Amino acid sequence: MKITFLGSGGGRFSAISQRRMTGGFRIDNLGGKNYHVDPGPGALIRTYQFGFDPRNLSGIFVSHAHTDHYNDAEILIESMTRGMTKYNGTVFGSRSVLKGFEKWGPCISSYHQSKSDTVVLEPGVVKEVDNIKVKGTEIEHGDPAGIGFQIDYNGFKVSYTSDTGYFEGLGEAHKGADILIASVLRPGNKSIPGHMCSRNFMDLIEEVQPKVAVMTHLGLKMISNNPVVEAKKISKQTGVKTIAAFDGLSFNVNYNNPKKFRLISLKDVESSMHSTSHALFNSGRRNSYQTSFKNKEFDELSILKKS
Repeated sequence: MKITFLGSGGGRFSAISQRRMTGGFRIDNLGGKNYHVDPGPGALIRTYQFGFDPRNLSGIFVSHAHTDHYNDAEILIESMTRGMTKYNGTVFGSRSVLKGFEKWGPCISSYHQSKSDTVVLEPGVVKEVDNIKVKGTEIEHGDPAGIGFQIDYNGFKVSYTSDTGYFEGLGEAHKGADILIASVLRPGNKSIPGHMCSRNFMDLIEEVQPKVAVMTHLGLKMISNNPVVEAKKISKQTGVKTIAAFDGLSFNVNYNNPKKFRLISLKDVESSMHSTSHALFNSGRRNSYQTSFKNKEFDELSILKKS
């Protein structure tokens, strides 16, 4: 299994400024399946930028009805279903994302839900799909129907808190996690309602005792405060290896020894090539040029003729 962060920023101001990317993260080769989690603004572009193919997705997870978590979900669904021509994959989401709840959502249209299986995740309820078990986990956040989740593959568990404030019972919901991925918006003790700070994450880690902890969805104050330093403090205090995610972070997971891994910083690929061969890209470019020329779509050509 490989986990790759196509963005480590979070919160509306990180999303607007793009000081950190907001494409969510991918879990690849989980029992031969690939999943995209919380595809915020830019998720499709970042997928290509870091050398992945959105067409090989088996499922998409959307935790709640905030733009920095769902923005690119529909175009990824179109990729997964070959432009909505093939029934394929599973869309996992909160009730607000898939059905709508009060003023929240739905965030994915009925049309885009029509070509995939859909699974509404509820806190404490376990659903089994693609040989994985997915348990919804409670959050305390602006979207009252939002969820986190824990994925169980043959006893190996990956937990994701999504956006949530720290509350009694949060640790219990993520117990048994081998890898704990959490949205940690702010550094130190500077928490705000509906979000965790470093101190909260430290407390959560001590309760859950994962093998590895990853902090992502970093807000502007966290980014300015140096998240790597925060992660080192948490590691020292808890004794659990803690990583501050960065854009393009990737690591392979050893099921038998999750603590043993090597962080990889993915280099941007040439996005125009879309992870295919150079020959195919050149062919497509030539065809586009010829078609445009044939249909007189070049403004420069028109100007030259007039002069």
